[in-house]
Amino acid sequence: MTDRDRLVQLISDLAVVRGRVTLSSGEEADYYVDLRRVTLHHDAGPLVGRVMLTMLDNAGIEFEAAGGLTMGADPVATAMMHQAAAQQRALDAFVVRKKQKDYGMGRQVEGPDIAGRKVVVLEDTSTTGESALTAVEAVRAAGGDIRAVAVIVDRDTGAAERITRQAGVPYLYAFSKTDLGL
Repeated sequence: MTDRDRLVQLISDLAVVRGRVTLSSGEEADYYVDLRRVTLHHDAGPLVGRVMLTMLDNAGIEFEAAGGLTMGADPVATAMMHQAAAQQRALDAFVVRKKQKDYGMGRQVEGPDIAGRKVVVLEDTSTTGESALTAVEAVRAAGGDIRAVAVIVDRDTGAAERITRQAGVPYLYAFSKTDLGL
């Protein structure tokens, strides 16, 4: 079984919750994909890192750092960083706060400096694209050169089009809702 096949199975088994839910966007849906059940899982986390790296590499995206809005992107970036290290590849992770700190260093983007570096903005799943766009804005303000926005699961609800249009960068996803049988 390939990493991709195993990961889609784990997402279906662990993360897909059926029933009426309200999403972070405020919209209602008949299912919820709780990807923290996967990104923080001992078997699935490493698969997330490998699948996301492979997807970005296959798309020809060059990048030196990856991260996004806390909290959905944090374990994705960390999984990618660890899997890159296992491949003898340097990849830094970063975290984007929802708003800039008003104390300490006053940063909104935490981790190694991304100014002037090629970066990918991550999200675990996307409905409206709002979280990714918030991260894009912060990363650009911090001087990051955004090469793409990448998510594990795209809900096919307009996020791809919105992000591509507003951020002006490619939008990639590892799995669609169809891949999950939704």
